[in-house]
Amino acid sequence: MYEQFYGLSARPFQLTPDPQFYFESITHKKAMSYLGYGMNQGEGFIVVTGEVGAGKSTLVAHLMERIDREALTVAQIVTSALDGEEVVHVVAQAFGLSVEGHDKASALGAIERFLQDEARAGRRCLLVVDECQNLELDALEELRMLSNFQLGSHPLLQSLLLGQPEFRRTLAHHPGLDQLRQRIIASHHLEALGEDEIEAYVTHRLGQVGWDGRPVLGEVLASALHLASEGIPRRINQIMNRLLLLGAIEEEEVLTPAMLEAVVEEMAGDEAQGAKAPEPNTAARPAEIAVGEEGGAAGEVAALLAERDARTSELESAIRELQAAGSALHGDGASMDAAAADPALAETIRKLEARLEEQEQSLRHVLTMLIEWLEDDIAREAA
Repeated sequence: MYEQFYGLSARPFQLTPDPQFYFESITHKKAMSYLGYGMNQGEGFIVVTGEVGAGKSTLVAHLMERIDREALTVAQIVTSALDGEEVVHVVAQAFGLSVEGHDKASALGAIERFLQDEARAGRRCLLVVDECQNLELDALEELRMLSNFQLGSHPLLQSLLLGQPEFRRTLAHHPGLDQLRQRIIASHHLEALGEDEIEAYVTHRLGQVGWDGRPVLGEVLASALHLASEGIPRRINQIMNRLLLLGAIEEEEVLTPAMLEAVVEEMAGDEAQGAKAPEPNTAARPAEIAVGEEGGAAGEVAALLAERDARTSELESAIRELQAAGSALHGDGASMDAAAADPALAETIRKLEARLEEQEQSLRHVLTMLIEWLEDDIAREAA
């Protein structure tokens, strides 16, 4: 929606990693330097850690665009809580290997033969393991054992490990990981963006989709955005998505700190409501039941539509009551001053105006959620 209003070719702040939007901050530039050094060594482990949403996956996507696929074979896995045997099978699958017997020994044999064949063909192999904080200790030990494979004196496999800060702490302090620590040849922790980088990050992503200065980024917006996001790229994307959507709904040409504050408060309310996780009121939402039996995604959009209709009805009711109060104010030829002197009538009008404003904000919030939901590719397909 907002991309049409502002004349953008696509949404610039999507949450999925996209190398097109890679922004070389100070910390990402350092990370690429460490990656370059580590990969030139062709062995051991490279470790990159960072907070959730710090840009680890985008960094890897950018790296994958720069490598020579003719000289480097890459397998990527995102781990859950895997043990040692499971991680071996997952690695085999990531390299496209079919393992007969489905036992650990067969999987290890298949991996070693594959790595040797690649080396004889003049190709190196890189294993990228994401979310390493989920791995059990014996799984990390199995990854270390895979790094032992050699053809003569030539190492066959190098691994890039990505994880959250707790993985960094585990690597640094766990007594059972001494041998793995000795194999780490490069390591970097992605920091948050500095306040002086926020505006450049936002304009860079906007520039990738044809931004021509519309909407205008209001004064001190970057400072407010840094404070709200703590410099985490994914949080910046979340806030900017909602801010642009609000701007399009309100038909605003300037994105202001006040608008950003309203968006942040709204998002905090969404999180608080989600944390409560109340049981759905199935009696009050028949549309959700009817469609939810077909699929959860379609049920969700039906529920949002039902809530939109309910909010609209409440808003119309409040408008009618306010109109009735206005008729009473003017109906018998009484002057505005005389009617305003009636405390009871004045209080009634005040309450109705407050209710009208509340219902309008609530309706706008529901519509915002509905638009966001439908703009998601997976959600749109389900709908």
